[in-house]
Amino acid sequence: MSERVRIAVVGAAGAFGMKHLDGLANIPDAEVTVVSGTRLEPTQAVAEKYGVPTAVVGYDAVLERDDVDAVILATPTGLHAAQTRAALAAGKHVQVEIPLADSLADAEAALAAAEASDLVSMVGHTRRFNPSHQWLHNKIVTGEFGVQQMDVQTYFFRRTNTNAKGEPRSWTDHLLWHHAAHTVDLFAYQAGRIVQANAIQGPIHPDLGIALDMSIQLKAESGAICTLSLSFNNDGPFGTFFRYIGDTGTYIARYDDLVDGREKPIDVSAVAVSMNGIELQDREFIAAIREGREPNSSLRQVIDCYRVLGALEEQLA
Repeated sequence: MSERVRIAVVGAAGAFGMKHLDGLANIPDAEVTVVSGTRLEPTQAVAEKYGVPTAVVGYDAVLERDDVDAVILATPTGLHAAQTRAALAAGKHVQVEIPLADSLADAEAALAAAEASDLVSMVGHTRRFNPSHQWLHNKIVTGEFGVQQMDVQTYFFRRTNTNAKGEPRSWTDHLLWHHAAHTVDLFAYQAGRIVQANAIQGPIHPDLGIALDMSIQLKAESGAICTLSLSFNNDGPFGTFFRYIGDTGTYIARYDDLVDGREKPIDVSAVAVSMNGIELQDREFIAAIREGREPNSSLRQVIDCYRVLGALEEQLA
């Protein structure tokens, strides 16, 4: 391997591809050598913006290159599992954006490929890396705080296929397999293995073919419970908001920021070297490659999340 880990960002012109490029620009051990997309012109524009020497069209054009040690996949959900397996087969370390897959069978197949490889493979479960949730996780590990209940709201306004930039999207996002995955994994990470899960959903949208409203209940082996409300119908502030109700306090996490139950800000700037959760997950990816170790949010660590999602999908069916 070269002095720095050589990265290809796939899906670079999308909203999250550029978030990764922003984060990677702050990591001295990372060098973005290639960006890839489905159309050359916007991909070249991203390469020029971020000073990346090579822009290519298509995934095969990335995997065949010898100046790529690792790939970051910021591609449509339905491609994630197959592209993860392809990266490993090509001898590339891989970080795939959440979710790993949109079916349990595909998630298990990706895990099998990862376990058969000695390469680093991780999923972008960003909530594990947000300083707000890290601050709470540290208190949980030391016994200073125990989760009794989490109340989570995940709200967007997406009655059409649009992405995080408000642009048309060729594929359909999903409340269960994408947005619920954040909370299901985080709840288990903070409160322990999930032993009970229930879900109900609203009407199926006639054009998108998915439910735009969903409610999920979870229980951890610790006894802690979680209530998750999800909507693509919410015409108001969007995002995901986590209320932690614990034995020694109440906290509200809004992405990288944290307040207590009375909205008093909590300084989490000393938790990590950055206040950007995506940059921190990219730092973990690069560090795991250089140190030859399993990363936080490896496929092995997050597979239980997808097993819970698979069980919930069966309930909803």
